[in-house]
Amino acid sequence: MSSIATRTGDDGTTGLLYGQRVPKDHPQIEAVGTFDELNVALGAVKPHLGAADAPLRELILALQQNLVALMGELACAEGDAARYAASKFTKLTADDTARIDAGIAALESKGLKFDGWATPGANARAAALETARVTARRAERRLVSLPAHGRSVRPELVHFINRLADLLWLLAREAESSAAP
Repeated sequence: MSSIATRTGDDGTTGLLYGQRVPKDHPQIEAVGTFDELNVALGAVKPHLGAADAPLRELILALQQNLVALMGELACAEGDAARYAASKFTKLTADDTARIDAGIAALESKGLKFDGWATPGANARAAALETARVTARRAERRLVSLPAHGRSVRPELVHFINRLADLLWLLAREAESSAAP
């Protein structure tokens, strides 16, 4: 088995998907890293879910898989975008965003009560969801900054992350209003 420590990054660079090397603080790497943090933050919600929360657990897993696909797309150079689009890698689609929209509609139909700004921390589950939400908003800011740095971004990616942050906000409000630990 080969080592995870390749030492190729010892010079402060890292590799994009098809081999091009860029500085570790490159805007694309910042974006991919923030989406990776979001993936971890979503994973941190799972320990706060019980047996009755199987649908939410499944949704979070699907969202994490979507994030892996999104990170793959962002992890290639602009010059390799067409190659990536033609590849067999899983891509984010409008159906993925539609799943989030359906979740938002279901939560909004519950008539959740909230006034003004939320004060996170009512319980551990709500706090974990809020952490994921603010990470999603930071990832969104990194994503929308990429075109200014020469990396195009498909609109569907922006739609997805914007809706995901909205969904996480509603899930946190729901967790605050329930007896979730």
